[in-house]
Amino acid sequence: MEIEQFLNKLPDVYTRGDREQIEKAYRFAENAHHGQTRANGQPYFSHLVGVAFILLDMEATADIVTAALLQDVIIDCGVPVNTLKKDFGENITRFVEDLTRITSLPYLSRADQHENERKPLKDAVPGDASRIDDDLAETIRKMLLAIGDDVRVVVIMLADRLHNMRTLNALPSDRQRKIAQETLDIFAPIANRLGIWQFKWELEDLGFRYTNSEKYKEIAENLTTRRTKRLEEVDKIILDLGSLLEKSEVKAKISGRPKHIYSIYRKMQSKEKAFDGIRDLRAVRIIVDDVETCYKVLGIIHMHFSPIPGEFDDYIAAKKPNNYQSLHTAVIYSDGKPLEVQIRTWEMHRNAEYGIAAHWRYKENKQHFSGNYEQKVSSMRSLLTWSLEIEDNQDLVEGMRSDLFKDRVYVISPKGDVVDLPQGSTPIDFAYQVHTDIGHRCRGAKINGKLVTLDYTLKTGDQVEILTVNRGGPSRDWLNPNLGLVRSSRSRQKIRQWFKQQDRAENLEHGKILVEKELKRLGLPGVDLTQLLPTFNLKTIDDLYVGIGCADISIGKFVNRVGELNADSLKQEDQLIPEAPAKQKAGDTITIMGLTSMMHNFARCCNPMPGDAIVGYITRGRGVTIHRMDCPNALRMKDAERLIKVDWGFTEQTYPVPIQITAYDRQGLMADISGVISSEPVRLIDLSLTTRQHIVKVNLVLEVAGISELSRVLARLENLANVMEAARVKPG
Repeated sequence: MEIEQFLNKLPDVYTRGDREQIEKAYRFAENAHHGQTRANGQPYFSHLVGVAFILLDMEATADIVTAALLQDVIIDCGVPVNTLKKDFGENITRFVEDLTRITSLPYLSRADQHENERKPLKDAVPGDASRIDDDLAETIRKMLLAIGDDVRVVVIMLADRLHNMRTLNALPSDRQRKIAQETLDIFAPIANRLGIWQFKWELEDLGFRYTNSEKYKEIAENLTTRRTKRLEEVDKIILDLGSLLEKSEVKAKISGRPKHIYSIYRKMQSKEKAFDGIRDLRAVRIIVDDVETCYKVLGIIHMHFSPIPGEFDDYIAAKKPNNYQSLHTAVIYSDGKPLEVQIRTWEMHRNAEYGIAAHWRYKENKQHFSGNYEQKVSSMRSLLTWSLEIEDNQDLVEGMRSDLFKDRVYVISPKGDVVDLPQGSTPIDFAYQVHTDIGHRCRGAKINGKLVTLDYTLKTGDQVEILTVNRGGPSRDWLNPNLGLVRSSRSRQKIRQWFKQQDRAENLEHGKILVEKELKRLGLPGVDLTQLLPTFNLKTIDDLYVGIGCADISIGKFVNRVGELNADSLKQEDQLIPEAPAKQKAGDTITIMGLTSMMHNFARCCNPMPGDAIVGYITRGRGVTIHRMDCPNALRMKDAERLIKVDWGFTEQTYPVPIQITAYDRQGLMADISGVISSEPVRLIDLSLTTRQHIVKVNLVLEVAGISELSRVLARLENLANVMEAARVKPG
């Protein structure tokens, strides 16, 4: 594109100085990038011009457009920082430096199709999720640090990624998928957090196009096939609603609201329906002059059409964390089909489309930003603070996905304040969101005036009151993922910090109790804990106890590793002695002397299951019988030469495991036990119970897939009211 064509597209409101600055940056960057090309053969500079046009469509200021044109001159062209300062000033140079730091991040893909693609931070092994999480977590931290105080840098970064996604087809398919997945994981959620809907939906659709091309094509074709009919219906609805509002003397603009492909796919996933089952593809948006009229229009809509229960959301009174505001409702229209309706003011509409960028557009005073802008800046700073607080890389990555980028719930504090939390949060999460000390001292909760358990899942509109004690700290049970008491990564980090501040001796004692209790419950009393030390980079068993006691090592990770070690225990000579652990996932089939096809059966005396240390006994005529290594019958066998090495294979299968629950008898106990079992992927195959002096013993046989699944079920059962113990029944 010639510079004259580019300058002609600049808005009339730009001053002469703005135009001269942009023209200077255009010529400077074009010259600096001379000879550099993209994967599609076009000059690399064309990418920068494309980014500038995206920002111009958002009505960006001249400084932002200038910085976008110059964003890669330091990293790709070696232009000295002092040269930029001399030619373009401190402000624009700071923008370019911040963008350079983000572009330089080791793990982040250069989606700009530059020929010099950087290598990952580490020599990542395909499928090594923990290492990928480490790299991604470090990238997220550095990105948030690079953003600094000026959120406008983020908007340039998002515009850059959007242009790259629009031209991604020139890259090899493996890089397309990598960049697209990164866009869905990081960039689209950041756009959503900043409320920039225009960026969010297009980044999501383009990311989805390359990560799941078949599904994308299927939905796109379905939309195209029905497009004409749907547009005709929406046009008629707009005319009818316009006439209806005109009779009530309401001035409004009504338009059809497009349904985007990725949002349709997400709805198909959440509702577990095919495209034909998604009925609410018709939607309109009504824009009015003030908030009072929004509610007036809502009343008119609900008076004339039947509202669909559970489909009304008031995001004006309780706006989303990205400051999005609107009324959402769904009604059964006069033709008997659902219709989605959004109602908002013009200011809300600008905020929804442009998010944070709506507050520094060239139409506004460049020296003054609105209160909403400051709130969004504060929001990005809170992301930075939060990312530095989380020490565990997997927690950071998971927290970014769940706490920050997923749907939210809005609950009300006793003072009437609206508190937003990640979807699925519990009263404990609410307590820590209000104040760390309230979280530590939380002992109960009331929802809408009624007492609830601490694993209650909060819903939008709930009024939450936390019951506290004067002194005390959190319970270690809160960190047990099997119990579902804490869902937010922030809450978990606060709890871990509290335990880390406790005395080492106290953490050691608590850790030892937790380990012994868990091993006893699982029927694994003889585990050699020294074999776990290399896994957690520890030197002594005491260090392991301390790590578990202060929650650095979750009980879930401990149980998983114990299961792997027990699955690898082997026979040496004529004794059953565990060897050093080998990495193998416990599964369904049995490998006998390296073969999986040999006839075998499981001993009923000990009922072995994946994760147990096992040994085979050669029978006469019935193949090999599989025993647990600690089975008394196997230990008493005199024909040691008949004992052979066997291993668990890889195909998943369930195994019968006897367990016993000891509890104080109460009404509803069996219903609660049944509720836990029915909510888990296990099958109850036998049940009996005995009662003596108000103590009930419930004997169950459950089909479970492995040690980890058994641990989760036992933990949940033991957490029921009146239950004293839930444990696996030992053989013999």
